[in-house]
Amino acid sequence: MKSGVRHQLAEKMAGEITLSDSPGKALKKWRTSFSIPQAVLAERLGVSPSVISDYESGRRKSPGTAIVGKIVDTILSIDEDSGGKCINKFTKILYGEFNEDVIYDIHEYASPVSVSDFAKAIDAALLCGSMDRTIYGYTVINSLNAILQLSSSEFNRIYGWSTERALIFTDVTSGKSPMVAIRVTPFKPRTVVLQGIVPGQVHPLVPRLAERDRITVLCTQSDVATIVSSLRGELW
Repeated sequence: MKSGVRHQLAEKMAGEITLSDSPGKALKKWRTSFSIPQAVLAERLGVSPSVISDYESGRRKSPGTAIVGKIVDTILSIDEDSGGKCINKFTKILYGEFNEDVIYDIHEYASPVSVSDFAKAIDAALLCGSMDRTIYGYTVINSLNAILQLSSSEFNRIYGWSTERALIFTDVTSGKSPMVAIRVTPFKPRTVVLQGIVPGQVHPLVPRLAERDRITVLCTQSDVATIVSSLRGELW
């Protein structure tokens, strides 16, 4: 792995964990983003799994910068040992650029935001799935342009730094096309927001697809500018 790329990614991860209001939750986000079990990370660090659990839950005092740096380096090393799949994915995000006619807005949260609070902020109604979940970011996407212009690998970049996010698809007519696109790609979001329609206008296939991938689906009739403004105005 190129040392410069690795270093930048490590700085991004360590900085987010250290500066977060909830360092343990930020640590958990990155560990799970790299699909590393607590026990595996603990073994590589030479500590018991309970230590990692205590950090992530906040039961143990937040680790200092030196410990955070060691944890981040270990996460990256584990991924490198298995081929560097996650590092490669996040590197593409780090250096990638989005067309403005595809991605209207993309934002990351250092601490988890509840789906219920997120829904209230954009005046969204629940179509299916659980509201008792959390996300770490959102992406506002022009649904038609994304489907027409992005390849499968490029489509994965809309997930930003974490799949534990809300994908807001704009100007949808039934919601079927975005859900089918998600179904055939390897990464799945926590939440999908269908903008421009009400639950009664959603294609009946959408809840079935969402259930298979455990995705919460919301609907909102708020316009795109209002959605972006509302989300940017929240102090999450």
